[in-house]
Amino acid sequence: MTKRLLFCAIALLIVAGMTVAADKGKEGSWTGWVTDSMCGAKGENAKHADCAAKCVKEHGAKYALYNPGDKKVYILDPQDKAAAHSGHHVTVKGTVEGDTIKVTSITMVPEEKPKS
Repeated sequence: MTKRLLFCAIALLIVAGMTVAADKGKEGSWTGWVTDSMCGAKGENAKHADCAAKCVKEHGAKYALYNPGDKKVYILDPQDKAAAHSGHHVTVKGTVEGDTIKVTSITMVPEEKPKS
């Protein structure tokens, strides 16, 4: 009985480890607004650039991407690439790990107009 429990526990740990490894480093692209981690979705506009820079500089916030598609806020790494696009509507390419995107590129894109 003890050997069975030990075997089951080891098998469970292996499966859990494989699941975590599968989530780590998921490559993709996300389109949204470069904002900051304090304001998140509230920074979904070009007028937010100065506010985001102030939050990062004075309040310890991080530059982030608000993706309206999944309504998530992702921290952008490295921060210097993101700083140049504060307040911009962009497509970010890279790998996601948890709530952080390891950025390989940031490209400005036109803002999508709502359909009538």
